[in-house]
Amino acid sequence: MLAAGGAHADPLRCSGISVDEGDGKLWLLRACGQPTLSDAYCAPILQPALPARYGSPAYPQTCVVVEELLYDRGTGNLVAVVRIREGRIVSIRYGEQGRSAPR
Repeated sequence: MLAAGGAHADPLRCSGISVDEGDGKLWLLRACGQPTLSDAYCAPILQPALPARYGSPAYPQTCVVVEELLYDRGTGNLVAVVRIREGRIVSIRYGEQGRSAPR
């Protein structure tokens, strides 16, 4: 995701192909191949409460799957962690930034 002020991560380059935020997962896999490691989790989506029935409001339990793919790009290169949400790259982090907690 883009931060306030229009900050943008550097694209990931694999095999001479540039992969950037907004690109699809298939383009990433075509350019960079399978990741060294991968993980997925269900990130909650904030929803307004449904109309109250019999007392307290009901909150729907919804989430969207977020994938994190780690690419070890070899000696002399920082590892890259690519976060994918709804089939699109939402962030690319390098090196120690790749060690941050999931959001």
